[in-house]
Amino acid sequence: MTCRKCGTEIADKALICYRCGEATTEATFKPAVPSRRRPWRPVVVGVAMFVALLLLAMVFLLARSG
Repeated sequence: MTCRKCGTEIADKALICYRCGEATTEATFKPAVPSRRRPWRPVVVGVAMFVALLLLAMVFLLARSG
C-alpha cells in the first residue's frame, strides 16, 4: 500500500505512515465538540456572594440604627 499523503510504500496492515505520520484510515471515533455554553456554577456563586453581602449590610444597618 502507498501512503495517500507522501506516496511512500508502507505495509498493508500499517496504521500510520512511518515517514510522514499520516493515518491510513479515517478515525472511528471523533472527539467530542466542546460546548460554547458558559459554566453556570461561577454565576451562582457570584449571586450567592452578592446576596450574602446585601444581607450582612442590612443586618449591620439595622443593628446600628436600633
